[in-house]
Amino acid sequence: MVGGGEGAFIGAVHRMAAALDGDWRLVAGAFSTDAGRNARTGERLALDPARVYPTIDAMLAGEAALPAGERIDAVAIVTPNHLHAPMAIAALRAGFHVFCEKPMAMDVREAEAIAAAARASGKRFALAFTYSGYPLIDEARLRVARGDLGAIRRVQVEYLQGWLSAPIDGEGNKQAEWRTDPARAGLGGCLGDIGTHAFQLAEHVSGLRVAAVSAELSTHVPGRRLDDDVAALLRFDGGARGSLTASQVAAGEENGLRLRIHGERGGLEWSQMEPNTLVLRWLDRPSEVLRAGGPGLAPETAARLRTPAGHPEGYIEAFATLYRAFAAALRGEDAAHPGVVDGLRTMRFVEAVVASTASDDKWTAIDIGETE
Repeated sequence: MVGGGEGAFIGAVHRMAAALDGDWRLVAGAFSTDAGRNARTGERLALDPARVYPTIDAMLAGEAALPAGERIDAVAIVTPNHLHAPMAIAALRAGFHVFCEKPMAMDVREAEAIAAAARASGKRFALAFTYSGYPLIDEARLRVARGDLGAIRRVQVEYLQGWLSAPIDGEGNKQAEWRTDPARAGLGGCLGDIGTHAFQLAEHVSGLRVAAVSAELSTHVPGRRLDDDVAALLRFDGGARGSLTASQVAAGEENGLRLRIHGERGGLEWSQMEPNTLVLRWLDRPSEVLRAGGPGLAPETAARLRTPAGHPEGYIEAFATLYRAFAAALRGEDAAHPGVVDGLRTMRFVEAVVASTASDDKWTAIDIGETE
């Protein structure tokens, strides 16, 4: 692991998720540029001090020098965004698979460089689009794909948080500070942090690609250098229409990710804060409520559940599903996980929203890209 040292949030989440199914074991890391924090993190995680490295370069060199059966298999990158591309490219070139926090990079150019490094190395690159790991998201995606809802007409996704409603980024909050710093976060603040999650989920479940956006980025907190609120109209290939709303200044909201998809014959609704429920609404019959572990789920969905009905699975388990799929893919099994294509799509979306905000044109096309 690179990053995720003492006091960090997402590193601990990755460690719990990776360990949950017994597929992964943390054996090495470069957790912090602060030597004391780095050493304390390694000690608390019961690692061999010789494998707690001061930098990623030292870790890659040290691990590559070990016998093949002893060195690491993959690197988890849990740093701020500006380090994703250089670290991922270095790890891939050194011969290690990569599991990276989202967004993929600072911009499309960096994302394409990661994609090129992955192709050249023959190693896998996975992205932490956590919400695609929920079992009932699988159920929703399957039902759309097999045509239960008919031709898709509308896709609406919203992701509302309130934690940046006050100027805590200027008051020493480290999590807020780097997320609102263009040098470390990239082109978008709220857009890059949670807007990319919403976009990836909408495309992942609908099976459709957004072709163009008409968008506006807003910054409501005075002095903040990046957006804290996003509104976008979406045009999908095939004629479907939709909208994406993301905000980190929706005071009182916790983690309100919600997806609704409607077709000719019906619609579905899923909320991250009630993730074990999928609501299906029909044009010609009563609505249905599907529950994790309950009747009516596809065998593929049931196979991903870890607990029986009434025993909720949540965020850590969804995260763990991605790590489980990553491990299965490395073993040569037929297992899908978010990766290069998701990363490139979301970075192209970010750039299109930024361009749309700066333009007087009503619609801004999303670049197709040669690497997809």
